[in-house]
Amino acid sequence: MANPGGITNASEESPEALALISTLKMIPHIEGGYFVETDRSIETMPNPYPHDEGKDLTRSLSTLIYYLLTPYTPIGRFHRNKSRTIHVLHKGRATYVLIHPDGTVETYVAGHDVANGERLQWIVEGGDYKASFVYPEDGECLISEVVIPGFEYTDHNFMANRTELVQLVGEKVAQEWDWLLRK
Repeated sequence: MANPGGITNASEESPEALALISTLKMIPHIEGGYFVETDRSIETMPNPYPHDEGKDLTRSLSTLIYYLLTPYTPIGRFHRNKSRTIHVLHKGRATYVLIHPDGTVETYVAGHDVANGERLQWIVEGGDYKASFVYPEDGECLISEVVIPGFEYTDHNFMANRTELVQLVGEKVAQEWDWLLRK
């Protein structure tokens, strides 16, 4: 797969992207792109992923964000969450790459051409690594993500390095996707 990230040296976002970022009050995301949390349930549940005894005892039932990739910030790097994430496309197109815990790789396009297999909604189960990217000709890709139970950074991690990628998928497949690792 070709790396669409060659234009990341651009000096500024397009007017369309700037309008979305400003209107939605988005900030840069550590994975790449931009985001804003728009809802965090005030209802909580016991933390199903306890880290330290006596700390971090609850999770919000759900959280909701907008997430935006642009030709200037075209890549969401490989990461995983412990919680299930429901994605809903609003605008544009993006390619998604999932690596399941058993090492199988799944790719698909989030887009509006459903007759040709593009997806308007998709689910990433907790424990799956995901990465996403846009090609410059696709412009911006705006989605919503609902995380259940709610997102917390302590439940999130980036793929550690190329060695971890090779262990999951093998050398040949790793060569195809290692450009999606966090640098």
